[in-house]
Amino acid sequence: MESILIKGGTLLTMDAHEAVQEGDLLIEGGRITRIAERGMTADVVIDATDCAVLPGFVQTHIHLCQTLFRGAADDLSLLDWLKKRVWPMEAGHTAESIRASAQLGIAELIQSGTTCALTMETVSHTEEVFKVVAETGFRATVGKCMMDRGDDVPAGLHEKTDESINASLELLERWHGSANGRIRYCFAPRFALSCTSELLGRVAQLARERGVMVHTHSSENRNECELVERDSGLRNVAYLDSLGLSGRHVMLAHCVHLDEQELEILSTTQTNVAHCPSSNLKLGSGIAPVATMLDRGISVSLGADGAACNNRLDMFTEMRTMALLQKALHGPEVIPAARALRIATIDGARALGLENEIGSLEVGKRADVIVVALDNVHSIPRAPQLASTLVYSAQANDVRDVIIDGAVVMRERQLVNANEKNIIADATLQRKNLMLRAGIEE
Repeated sequence: MESILIKGGTLLTMDAHEAVQEGDLLIEGGRITRIAERGMTADVVIDATDCAVLPGFVQTHIHLCQTLFRGAADDLSLLDWLKKRVWPMEAGHTAESIRASAQLGIAELIQSGTTCALTMETVSHTEEVFKVVAETGFRATVGKCMMDRGDDVPAGLHEKTDESINASLELLERWHGSANGRIRYCFAPRFALSCTSELLGRVAQLARERGVMVHTHSSENRNECELVERDSGLRNVAYLDSLGLSGRHVMLAHCVHLDEQELEILSTTQTNVAHCPSSNLKLGSGIAPVATMLDRGISVSLGADGAACNNRLDMFTEMRTMALLQKALHGPEVIPAARALRIATIDGARALGLENEIGSLEVGKRADVIVVALDNVHSIPRAPQLASTLVYSAQANDVRDVIIDGAVVMRERQLVNANEKNIIADATLQRKNLMLRAGIEE
């Protein structure tokens, strides 16, 4: 593996001291070996003059299988969005269309500075997502969607409980810990309304036995919450907790509608919440109580969700939107830029159990690093605090270079392990064929 020297940038380390330093960063053997020194040499030299150098963004709720659905499910509420558009399209996926969707999504993530994601796929063909993650050099924790319940679920997505669990275990055995730990597996039951209590309970037990994460949705939409409470007699988070689906290894996406008991459960069990502000706004789901959760010590990180409901996969958008929404609710001092940047980097890494490996620029950590240009017109003049420029002014196209696990995956806006034109052409073809299979007119 080639050594890499990132030279002449401003380093936002995101370490415990939030140190900002001028100087160079040396990467050897996939890890950061020296920080903020001068006069070093390496096989590859990246000039970061007029750039910020920081850890790659960590997104904790993504659906790579939905990237091909961009623009095909707009202006619908959650349950209609699922039943009328997303589920039929997911049921129409083939191995080829899943592959094209994952390639397109990962290309967008890398180009906008995300180096690690927690992603929930659909019921079938998840093997293709793992292959694309491996080929592109991306870092991801991937789960096969699990669905063994629901009258409105298309036949192609409706599983038997044992089959869903066995398929998940096969993927776990094949992929968890592969690519030098860059690829991991998680159990991904979709949400309470599409999973039986038997499946959820068995997932809770297996996740603890196998030492892997659980990634699911919770409390996104008021109708969803009402249906869960009608069926179970419990609020959504309380219901999942009653089945063992809580704790440091559990990621609950959204958590928009919470009562006092649910906030207490999240706090005492140290369950993680993935906040998806753009998705919640676009689906009209509401605004999650992020400031309240943070005040109570609840782990909050960020995700773009999927291209079917965002329609971007861009962490700059999510950081800015999160901060502005909470300021509108609670005042301008809430979630300052430096905190938003931590939520997008080290807090996301911690939520995935990876804080000792990624999420900050520190000697010994895996080198997931991005270089962000600061000399474009929308970033000038720069704010005295560089975090403010990155959160409030910077854009996805400012990301110039991306390194994951010590390997360059984008150099001067050009993907290294993939051909962008081929990705776009294949995605366009696969989208057309997918819509025909799903019976959706465009």
